[in-house]
Parts: sequence; C-alpha cells; structure tokens
Amino acid sequence: MISYIKGELTQVSEEGIVIEANGLGYEVRMPLSSIDDLPGTGSQLKIYTYLYIREDAVSLYGFLTREDLKIFKLLITVNGIGPKGALGILSAITPDDLRFAVLSDDVKTIAKAPGIGNKTAGKLIIELKDKLKLEDAFEQKLMNQLEGKTQPQGMATQAMDVRKEAVEALVVLGYSPTEASRVVRDIEIKEGMTSEDVLKRSLKRLI
Repeated sequence: MISYIKGELTQVSEEGIVIEANGLGYEVRMPLSSIDDLPGTGSQLKIYTYLYIREDAVSLYGFLTREDLKIFKLLITVNGIGPKGALGILSAITPDDLRFAVLSDDVKTIAKAPGIGNKTAGKLIIELKDKLKLEDAFEQKLMNQLEGKTQPQGMATQAMDVRKEAVEALVVLGYSPTEASRVVRDIEIKEGMTSEDVLKRSLKRLI
C-alpha cells in the first residue's frame, strides 16, 4: 500500500498530476479543488494517496492532507459512490464544506456535485452523519491558522467555542448551516475575540 509520495511536481492537468520520486513518475488523480492549491511545477510536494485496484484498471488518488484522504475514504464507503464519484464530489465541494453539509442535512449543496442527485445526496448524509464531527472541521482550520505558531491549548479550545457560537447565531439569522460555517471558519480568531466579534465580521462578508 502506498501511504504517500514525496517528490517533484512535474506535470499538472485537470485530471491530476505527475509527481517524480526516486526516478519514477507517478500519475495521481486529484480533486480540482486540490489542484488549484498546488505549487508550481518543479516544486517539492507530499501527496497522501489511495491505491484503487480492479480487474481492468489501477488508479492512484492523491490529496494534500490526511484529512482530505480520510473524507475520500468515507465517501467510497457509501453504496453507489466509487472513487471516481468521490473525486467528483470533492472537486465540487471542499472536504470542510462537505462535512458541514452532511451535519446540517444540506442536500442541496451536496447535490451540486456532478452525477449526484438529491436521492444520492440524501443517502450520503444518512450513511456519513454519524461518522463526522463539526468540531473536526473547526479544529482543522484552526490548526492551519496556527501552523508555525505557538499558542496555548486553552485558547485553541476557546476559539472553537467562539466559532460554534457564531455559526449558531448566523443560522438563527436565516443563513444555512453550510454557508454560516464556511464564512466563520475563514475568520482568524485572535486573543480576546468573542463570538459577537466573529459574528460582526462574518456578517460583513456575507452582506
């Protein structure tokens, strides 16, 4: 099993990338949302991978983070959604947005993915809802913001609480849970900020 590949990014296309490691070029399929975040060709890159084998094909799927790979693996456990379908979903919806959509029963957002109708989106929600946690999405965003910084654990926990309160307030104001979660998670939480502060900044972005 190939857990990850670390090497030079040599080629990028709409379907994926080619990454060279130890003299071998690996063709890796990736979501469009991840491809947009890639560095330029010639850069060093680490890709977390999933190897899919069937009688007539061998495909390697790649993701920028372990969390993205985890969501992909969850998607392919849903009856009727294979690796190709899961890749299409993650091309249309980021892993965080998918998590928020599942937890808030947002069929409409999930059904935007190619080949995913309302019926399949509803089934996906039913099968994955108990396997996902809202806190994980906020925690992942927080860890990205704190990368390379030192911050007490207490403040990290407080930041997640502030985000959740702000999301709840936006939902009360009429915004969908997915939309509210998306805008709140992009607000950088600084020391001393309250949920009211986050709410005000979120509303400015939404208006």
